[in-house]
Amino acid sequence: MRRRRLGSKGPEISVVGFGAWEAGGGSEWGEEPPEEQTLGAIGAIFDDGIDWIDTAEVYGDGRSEELVARAVGDRRDEVLIFSKVAPSPNGSGFKPEQVRSACEGSLKRLGTDRLDLYQLHWPDGTGVPLEDTWGAMASLVDDGLVRFIGVSNFDRRLIERCEAIRHVDSLQQEFSMLQRQDADLIRWCGEQGIGVLSYGPLAFGLLTGAITSETTFREGEFRADEESDALFGSGLERNLAIVEDLRAIAGRVGITLAQLALAWNVHQPGVTAAIAGSRNPEHVRSNAAAGDVELDEATRSELDAIVSRTASG
Repeated sequence: MRRRRLGSKGPEISVVGFGAWEAGGGSEWGEEPPEEQTLGAIGAIFDDGIDWIDTAEVYGDGRSEELVARAVGDRRDEVLIFSKVAPSPNGSGFKPEQVRSACEGSLKRLGTDRLDLYQLHWPDGTGVPLEDTWGAMASLVDDGLVRFIGVSNFDRRLIERCEAIRHVDSLQQEFSMLQRQDADLIRWCGEQGIGVLSYGPLAFGLLTGAITSETTFREGEFRADEESDALFGSGLERNLAIVEDLRAIAGRVGITLAQLALAWNVHQPGVTAAIAGSRNPEHVRSNAAAGDVELDEATRSELDAIVSRTASG
């Protein structure tokens, strides 16, 4: 597994990481498999070169963090653990005292004395000054509870406000072959020494090839929400056509469609690593193998021509 430094000051990490939203998100991801299977999926990282796990307080109301703790067990020093605090009302809140309390709660659920990366999950809309929130995040580093701090779902303006107080070690942003609207922001982060963790690199299942026009999602699944319309609603027919073109290239290269999507992702300017989650150990192992895939220039150009249809379609 290839590894890269997260930004200019962060740790070296594998180019594919494990995302624990699916593992602990409950009904948001449909019917849950047996718990032992989910624990096995998280534990599979130790055999396949993935050396970091991304979770959050809001994933299953803390259940994701608890599952991560159980799966990691006494191998804590072999893996980096990233988590996030969310604004209220969904999360603990972004007031300084709430940020510290949320961090302490995550540490307890994860059974650890430090977080390797702590992130603001999405921008606050309740009026808490960002400068106060980011100052509280910085104090967690100073006090040794957190090693590095980052943001998620932020734009350049918000990132620059944080940078004025303390360096932003990372941005976690949705980015895939089918969702490329933040490509310029991601490139800019790379130029500023800000690492980028791309989430949704498999377009929440579309880029695995497992979803068809006949696929239905249960009520309560996030993929059935209005927010996912661009992928699974009005844009589905176009996206499925793109997936078929990509499938042909994956077959020619000799890898799976998911591996192709992950390899393309980590080849993009500014991207440090991609987050791939699963509740299936075999899928985790297959995703990890994508970290060793090198795409030549001709293949990358061919892929770029295909995915450019997501902007013009």
